[in-house]
Amino acid sequence: MRHPEQTLADRESSATRATRSVVESHVARFAEGDLDGILADYAPGAIFFTPQGPLRGTGQIGALFRSLLAEFGKPGASFSLDHLCVEGDHAYLLWHGKTADNDYELCTDTFIVRNGKIAVQSFAAKITPLR
Repeated sequence: MRHPEQTLADRESSATRATRSVVESHVARFAEGDLDGILADYAPGAIFFTPQGPLRGTGQIGALFRSLLAEFGKPGASFSLDHLCVEGDHAYLLWHGKTADNDYELCTDTFIVRNGKIAVQSFAAKITPLR
């Protein structure tokens, strides 16, 4: 519910805080290997754009994360968040990581968060196979 005395800047700030909370939780759940928690961050009809094409819904998105969590769950894997920028319901991540299989040299994710859930995500990366 909006309060009449609330300014546009206050509402934008509130939206930014809510988006930041969802995205920070999402990153933490990835770092913990929590697939159920990751999928709980997504709206039922979420779309995730990847270089291989769009994934629709938590079933397809879950298959991607099962693979990523298996890869990043191997000994010696690393993940580092380099930058998080949030404005309203939009967020941008810049990160890098390394696994036994791949060097994730430069990776970006962009999110649109609506009603406390990720509605849209895009991913792009420079990934060098190590095997």
